[in-house]
Amino acid sequence: MAQSMRVFLIRHGETVDNVAQLYAGSRDSALTVHGYQQATRLGQHFRTLDLAFTHLFSSHLQRAAKTAGLIRDAQLQPKSDAPFARLVPQVRQLHILMEQDFGDLEGKKWTEMQAELQSSKPAFVAVETKEAMGQRADTFLDEHLLPLLDKTTNGLHPVVAIVSHGIFLPTLWKRLLRRLPAQSISLSSDLQSTARPSLEHLGGWSNTGYLELHMTRDKAVESPFIADAVPSPTSKPDVSQPAKSGLDDTIGAVEVPRVSATTHEVTGDSGASVITSNDAVEVREMTPAASAPPTTPRTSGPHVARGWTTTILTINGKDHLRGLKRTGGGVGSSRHDASQKGIESFFKRRKVD
Repeated sequence: MAQSMRVFLIRHGETVDNVAQLYAGSRDSALTVHGYQQATRLGQHFRTLDLAFTHLFSSHLQRAAKTAGLIRDAQLQPKSDAPFARLVPQVRQLHILMEQDFGDLEGKKWTEMQAELQSSKPAFVAVETKEAMGQRADTFLDEHLLPLLDKTTNGLHPVVAIVSHGIFLPTLWKRLLRRLPAQSISLSSDLQSTARPSLEHLGGWSNTGYLELHMTRDKAVESPFIADAVPSPTSKPDVSQPAKSGLDDTIGAVEVPRVSATTHEVTGDSGASVITSNDAVEVREMTPAASAPPTTPRTSGPHVARGWTTTILTINGKDHLRGLKRTGGGVGSSRHDASQKGIESFFKRRKVD
């Protein structure tokens, strides 16, 4: 029987800083009412698909932790035909999954970035570099995600949800790509119809959008890992001959990520161009400035998951948001308060004893 693991890389729901077009970064920006509804919809969507998560990870920041918590809440709801309650894991909150730290730019408007970078403030706190984010991503992969591949040898099939942030998620995906064998990654048949520059650049994550991966291995090997050469971060994996995974490629909803027309492109000293909007975040790599110090190349690459093939089933999945409208009167964009009653509760008939 084939070993398998499903992985969902999920962005948190909309926040008050998203609405205000501010750099949140390490700030603990709260979900809006609309963001809470997005996350609730996502949890119900996964439940409808009969997904039973075995592992739930999130950033420690409340916008990610609460999104993960709402996914878990939906998992706890018993099905009418279930003979027993489902065991649902607790959400494991990790600092290493937090958003990029924007230093002194946090709390500033997206359009103010260039002015802040050119300011002469002597104590300016710089933006966290992409290399530092990459190290955090590697730590998560080595200590939390990739060890789960070992569990598949015992007949278990992990289903993993990772709730993080719009700029950190592309970094995590690129670092995971380094751990997958060359020529072992394929797109579902629906996704193959859309041209993309490379597997590294799949597009942005909308609020509660998710990337869905299905990893399989058809035959046992001595170890799921082997030290191997790692492709350059700027290389373009060949998807002209996708690997066969034995999986029905028609499974999974497909959404082609789009960046809102009202976007802003800003460039920081981290060497990344950030496309930002209320809906999606996309990170584009740029050539570092000539004055930037050279980075030390790796003397040995990270371990590669030998024998595993990966099929990308969904990119920026948003089926759960169909028909969801923002509550009017500014309520939808305001901070969600768990102590406030939903408007529908005011119209419920009181029970008469």
